[in-house]
Amino acid sequence: MSTDDERPEVPAVPRTRAEMRAAREAAEAAEAERIDRAVASADHVAPPVDQGTQRAAQSTAQSAAGAEEAAAREAAVREAGDREVAEQEAAARKMAAFEAAAREDAEATALPPVPLATEPVFVGAAPVGAAPTAADPISAAEAEAAEEFPAPPAPRAPVGREAPHTPVSRRRFALTLVAVLGVLVVAGTGLGIASLLQGPRISDVQVNAAQAIESSGSRVILTANQALADIDPAQVTVEPAVPFTVDASGRGVGVRFTVPLDDSTEYTIRVADAVGAGGGPKTTLTTSFTTPPSNIFLLRRDVEGKDKIFLTDLSGEKAVPVFEHDKINDFRATSTKLVVAVEEDEGSRLLVMDRDGKNPRELKLPGDGYVGAIQVSERGGLVGYSYSDKELSDTEGRASVLVTQSLTGDGDPQIIEVAGAEASVFVWQFVPDSAAVLFIDFDGALSLVDRSTDAGVQALGLAATIQGISRGTYTAIVERLDGAVVELNLADGSEQPLAASDPDYGIASSITPFPGGTLRHVVARDDEGLPIGQVVVRVDDDGAATPLVEVGSTDSILQACASPSGQYAAVVVAPDLANNAYDGMLLPLPENVETHLIDLASGKEIVALTGFDASWCQTAPRF
Repeated sequence: MSTDDERPEVPAVPRTRAEMRAAREAAEAAEAERIDRAVASADHVAPPVDQGTQRAAQSTAQSAAGAEEAAAREAAVREAGDREVAEQEAAARKMAAFEAAAREDAEATALPPVPLATEPVFVGAAPVGAAPTAADPISAAEAEAAEEFPAPPAPRAPVGREAPHTPVSRRRFALTLVAVLGVLVVAGTGLGIASLLQGPRISDVQVNAAQAIESSGSRVILTANQALADIDPAQVTVEPAVPFTVDASGRGVGVRFTVPLDDSTEYTIRVADAVGAGGGPKTTLTTSFTTPPSNIFLLRRDVEGKDKIFLTDLSGEKAVPVFEHDKINDFRATSTKLVVAVEEDEGSRLLVMDRDGKNPRELKLPGDGYVGAIQVSERGGLVGYSYSDKELSDTEGRASVLVTQSLTGDGDPQIIEVAGAEASVFVWQFVPDSAAVLFIDFDGALSLVDRSTDAGVQALGLAATIQGISRGTYTAIVERLDGAVVELNLADGSEQPLAASDPDYGIASSITPFPGGTLRHVVARDDEGLPIGQVVVRVDDDGAATPLVEVGSTDSILQACASPSGQYAAVVVAPDLANNAYDGMLLPLPENVETHLIDLASGKEIVALTGFDASWCQTAPRF
């Protein structure tokens, strides 16, 4: 047997261009060797001839045969190489198509392929369990055969089928899970023990600081990290001092401020000796928050142009117009809305809009007529006003009836009735932080009605006017028909005289209460009763009086009111009254009006702004 039969065959499908080139070269070499053997065999069997002739014939034959042989050999080699290459390329194309189809099938299954080793590991055929060891080394021939005839790679696991977990992997997973759970239990127990040893701590604080400076009743809610034992109100302190109530339950401690807070002020709340419901050490719960700076709305009328409502800071340097109209009679503001009464030829219109003047909508009125004395109850969600029909006579039409309705526009306007009849009202006010209305009719009867209930009208005697109502105390300052000024408790009807100031500045023409005292407008008169000067005096709860704004006989103070917390005062002054003509509005006022802002703590003026009807005031100026 020739050595050709012992050589391994070229792989049926070369996978690379190098392998294809090696196959072609091997085919050419094989064909050349075959032709050489054929020629050698022909020379060996030829008969003997004359030596000379033989040499000549041999020389001629060799020349011709050499040429033919070379040509035949070259053609055969070329044909064999081309045939072999064509077969290899065809096989490669089939294999590439097969692999592409396999990849598409694998991607269609959307399952991860079984990972393979980065390089295949080949193992020679051997009986099961007969792995070579150091005592049984592989011979050189076996190693060479194994290298030349590599075993096919191990078959891949079917795509999408996971290898089964061994018992060892399951045990490892179980041990790991148990260890993790153990760590969590130990950590949780440790945190619980640490919490018990440290005592309660604050985990959350809720407060609306912007609302707190606008109205009373705002709350700060402290949430502890554990349920608390009963909290006594005496355990709670607030700095700076401000009246408050306490409501505690479970993990929460609620602090409700009964009056509005000062602006730009840091407040600190402390709950002393707080202890968990299950016992443990005592701790002090402490939190602080800072209120924002105040803003104020002002109305500026323009006889020759449009009237405008401005929103400004207390410096007056950041004034921004938010609404304008040809004739703005009056307006009021809540923490989210503006209510504006405008005048038109056919009568009044009442508009409600956002505080930036956007999204205005018109409220339905009782009829075609005029609106005045606008007020709002933010807590009750109501707007109130006096209304008179446009067509009015001694026998027909409604005059100065008191109307309340929802700020949302839902429902019809409701007219206040006394003894089943619509009452004409001389003066009225919303009780702060409620839906109750205090009013005096044209007969002088002082009455109270809560629009949030059906309790009806409560009679409170006779009175000449309502000076003001204190925030958070349900106490009104009322002037009786005999001129006495009293503090009337609206809850039980009890009253007591309003204490005089020290020093005594005389009888006040208007009194505006604020948390901590009152603002009193006093007019000084000569012996003939003519005004010779006016002053606004701050009177503290203990009676101590401090003058804030004084004007001479040529000027007039139209109104004085305080900011919600009593931190500032807004005093409306009409300068040079003799030469300051009144406009022709339903609420007539001098054309030139100034609002002076005063810091009540220091008594110093902050700024004087053009305009009136400050949003701090419950009512418009009275003429």
